[in-house]
Amino acid sequence: MNETLSTITKRSRKLRSNPTPTELELWKYLRKRQFYGLRFLRQHPIKFSIDNKVDYFIVDFYCHDYKIVIELDGEIHKKQKDYDEMREGLLKEMGFIIIRFKNREILENVEKVLNKIKKLLFENRPVL
Repeated sequence: MNETLSTITKRSRKLRSNPTPTELELWKYLRKRQFYGLRFLRQHPIKFSIDNKVDYFIVDFYCHDYKIVIELDGEIHKKQKDYDEMREGLLKEMGFIIIRFKNREILENVEKVLNKIKKLLFENRPVL
């Protein structure tokens, strides 16, 4: 890991320009503040530090107002469970709320997925 900001920015842009079918499907509902007026970012880098070394995770979707990270789990996630658990633990320690969906959940019933996201948002509504 331990990538520079310019490298991670390039990687984020590349991921945004080559979305998976599942990312595209969910993005149709989250983009342009269509989902409860909230701004979601796609393939967004999140900075963290371990042992005074700065690095970045790129999350699938991110809502800054609620510090919610939405992760989509495709086939690759079966092979990297330990990494995903470590990454999720670090993000939670940093105050992020993580919700994960399997690709098939989105492709088979996106409305159910959107309802789960809505429920999470309203359970974690920031105090103004």
